[in-house]
Amino acid sequence: MTLEMRVTRQLPATPEEVFDAYTDAEKQKIWFSILDEEPGIVEIEVDLRVGGKQTAVWGPDKDTLFHEVQTFLEIDRPHRLVTESVGGGPDGLEMTTRVEVTFEAEGDGTLMTVVQSGFPVPEVRDFFVGEVWQGAFARIEAFLKREQSNA
Repeated sequence: MTLEMRVTRQLPATPEEVFDAYTDAEKQKIWFSILDEEPGIVEIEVDLRVGGKQTAVWGPDKDTLFHEVQTFLEIDRPHRLVTESVGGGPDGLEMTTRVEVTFEAEGDGTLMTVVQSGFPVPEVRDFFVGEVWQGAFARIEAFLKREQSNA
């Protein structure tokens, strides 16, 4: 049995703007730390093509770093993105999951849905539902609102 989670968030931008914020390395470098009181370490490279990779290293300091390599399996800008993600943290544990993200126009914004599967135990899945993705959504939303106010 594979453990799966599904989370959604309404975001205040077009599907194209949300897709680009989620996949563009320079935009990610901003939103990864946009809500942090102290700037941390954020290093991201993106080769946005099927078979390409996104590599990310981030954390509050050099001794507390998380890392992730995502391989792009499907890209349908601005509707859908599927990756295989291999990531881990300072504890040395790693896991591989499949991440499917959809971007659907809804009202004045975009409904972003993430389905992630392959979690090793329910506790890790629940942490991703309650902490990881909620934090990512909050950061992306803050970035999009800032972009709109600067436009």
